[in-house]
Amino acid sequence: MRAIQVGSFGGPEVLRLADLPDPEPGHGQVVVSMAAADVIFLDTLLRAGWGQDFFPKEPPYVPGGGGAGEVLKAGAGVDPAWVGRRVVVRTETGYAEQVVAAVEEIAAVPDGVPDEAAAALVHDGVTALMLDRLGVPGKGEWVLVSAAAGGAGSLLVQLAVAAGARVVAAASRDDKLALARELGAEAAVDYTRPGWTERVRELTGGGAALVYDGAGGALGTAALDAVADGGRFVTYGTADGFTAPDPDLVERRGLRVFTPLMDGPPDQETVSELLRLALDEAARGRLRPAIGATYPLARAADAHRALAARTTLGKSLLLIGTG
Repeated sequence: MRAIQVGSFGGPEVLRLADLPDPEPGHGQVVVSMAAADVIFLDTLLRAGWGQDFFPKEPPYVPGGGGAGEVLKAGAGVDPAWVGRRVVVRTETGYAEQVVAAVEEIAAVPDGVPDEAAAALVHDGVTALMLDRLGVPGKGEWVLVSAAAGGAGSLLVQLAVAAGARVVAAASRDDKLALARELGAEAAVDYTRPGWTERVRELTGGGAALVYDGAGGALGTAALDAVADGGRFVTYGTADGFTAPDPDLVERRGLRVFTPLMDGPPDQETVSELLRLALDEAARGRLRPAIGATYPLARAADAHRALAARTTLGKSLLLIGTG
């Protein structure tokens, strides 16, 4: 089978197309013939050697974390009825024509949900629903979503709007802000411009009750100024490193800060529950992944370059079998 390998830690150029043996399922495992592979910003960080304490990798390895496709083979202890079914798979690899995974790491794709949409929810759907449960947007309250045109951010906009909240979207370009408005944001601000947090405070009448920080770093720290006193701040962005709120400021202003990434990845039971929920919401038309860029498997390096340059609008996917 064809797969992308990281031969050594480094830039996008270390992503190379390779011919590898077809995987065989062990006990309790399946082999999934991949139609679309999920691509997230974390993939670019791991490729460069970041995060070994949390996500240990040793080259050569096949990057990614899953996607969508069809069960090709079932190992011992697995119901053979899985063979031939469309599924999403969330495991420790993905940029390949075939992926082996534990049966607990797959979920059936509902009728009416395309493979591309299902793959787009493998990580960002789970992340958005997890963050939604932490932030709990309320009816009529203002919610700021930064990096609002990203894979998770665009879903958070939809979830907050569905809860009856009023959403301010923050992003870096007009097309990204337009996407957020299309998804239901009431207002939008460019967070690359000076004074953007003051603009948020003006729009919201003193600050947002809830802020989702999908940028991290300096932008995340700045976003604290957009939170109303007594508000909630949920930070998950890593594009420029983690946001590190000043504890004295947090206490003085009565803020509640949630840093879910510091708690490590969610357990398998939680992931499975949220992934099934995300797929069900997509089947009902209540959650629509914004897929802005697709690439053939051989162009995985281009997908990583676009993510690093922040030129991607919405979600990025690799379409397996398209070249």
